[in-house]
Amino acid sequence: MSGDKTIGLALGGGGARGIAHIVVLEAFDELGLKPAMISGTSIGSVMGAAYAAGMSGEEIRERAVSFYSQRRAVLSKLWQARPVMFTNLIRGRSMQTQFDPEIVLQSFVPGVEILPETFEELQIPLKAVACDFYGWSETVMDKGPLLPALAASIAIPSVFTPVLIHGRMQIDGGAFNPLPYDHVADCDLVVASDVAGGPVGEPDRSPSLLEVVVGAAQISMHAILSEKLKWYQPDILVQPDTNGVFVLDFFKTKQILENNQGIKDDFKRRLELAVESEELFDRDPAERARVTEPRHPAGNGALQRSL
Repeated sequence: MSGDKTIGLALGGGGARGIAHIVVLEAFDELGLKPAMISGTSIGSVMGAAYAAGMSGEEIRERAVSFYSQRRAVLSKLWQARPVMFTNLIRGRSMQTQFDPEIVLQSFVPGVEILPETFEELQIPLKAVACDFYGWSETVMDKGPLLPALAASIAIPSVFTPVLIHGRMQIDGGAFNPLPYDHVADCDLVVASDVAGGPVGEPDRSPSLLEVVVGAAQISMHAILSEKLKWYQPDILVQPDTNGVFVLDFFKTKQILENNQGIKDDFKRRLELAVESEELFDRDPAERARVTEPRHPAGNGALQRSL
């Protein structure tokens, strides 16, 4: 790839399923490639921030596997962050108390302590997407304090409290733009990683209240992205295997990564072919076409607020 060609990377929302973004980041590293710009929604913004700060995919993997393998220590930290049995939330049994997402980021996300204070200090430009609750629109954050922006981006309704950014209440960006590849559209090659997932189980099983709330959000995310893909597509859409992983099930980190080794190898081949394709790089961004058919279409982006 010639030096003036750029790659944009979009990382979608999906809670613990976003652990699978790590294999996408590792693929970039193993091919010696770096995105020129990253956009992220919810967990995608957190993974994107870690990568944009200079951590490699392998380092993010090692930190995640090591941290989430310490179940008792992790639950102890969460107990201190909020007096509610977080295991009940993980299992979809309770939604009585909401967590402060910034406190959870500080206690529950490995490596957050090495993130810079501001967007401007990141090595790769990052756009974090949240949803303006009263504005019915997306909020794109790419400057100023980093941690509050990430907290706003991950503020899953019913699990986390909304976050006040510049006087406006923000919730999880997945409510409006679950896979924000439109925000890296100026790059020559656009790669998007979709980890939204969806409700799974026997069709006659009655889901819990939290499962209904989260599952309904996932279905909405798919509906949004389905419409978005009709109008504009990334050059490469990768969809890791995240079925059966609940939105808060970070204790399955090692399993999620192992399950997606094949996805990683396939994505590497597709990315390498795309990078070597001058025809792909030379075409007008308005003529984007799908490199692969999506398993789970899902995003819109008609309304936007930049902060």
